[in-house]
Amino acid sequence: MSRVSPRQADPEVSANLILTAARILQEEGPSALSTRRLAAAVGTSTTAVYTHFGGMDDLVRAMVHEGFRHLNDRMAEVAQTDDPVADVAALGYAYRANALEHQYLYSVMFGGASLGGFALSDDERQHGRYTLETLVGAVTRCMEAGRFRPDDPARVAHQMWIGVHGLVTLELGGYLIEPYDAETCFQTLVCSMLVGAGDDGEQAATAMDIARARQK
Repeated sequence: MSRVSPRQADPEVSANLILTAARILQEEGPSALSTRRLAAAVGTSTTAVYTHFGGMDDLVRAMVHEGFRHLNDRMAEVAQTDDPVADVAALGYAYRANALEHQYLYSVMFGGASLGGFALSDDERQHGRYTLETLVGAVTRCMEAGRFRPDDPARVAHQMWIGVHGLVTLELGGYLIEPYDAETCFQTLVCSMLVGAGDDGEQAATAMDIARARQK
């Protein structure tokens, strides 16, 4: 597996290269992403790309890693409270907020079609699974508290991730409009998943209200 070069003489340049490359991929497609095009967009030399990264494939991998780092940091900001179901809902809000804030990275971090010829290895495609650990922990606490029925916490967490990920992808694509806008659909989807996992309907609705009030 290729590795990102450890030479990071200027972290700011490295971060700019990652974010700008993600924007080019999303807005112009993989054919537009070259060292020359990227260097011009950032205002640096093509040598900088090779100084900070081993090549374009390594740069794409760095985008994926950076995207999941942002996601993990955002999920980690969600504090544990006495209401684990509200915590689960708050993690859903965090996932969505991160995607909206870092939408360029979000569009490439799962190794979709936007990567074009920049292929990810199987290991790289599984890299971001560590970000699910916080959600698995919250789901486990819901089960221990008797709010969710006994089940495999990781399986339930995966179902919730898949649901919210699908909604966010549609939201970023501009597909969710009134009266079924993204916020309305998000509330309905997450509340339904909480009830589907075993929570009482009224308690789940209250948990959603609490989670929404916790947003910055």
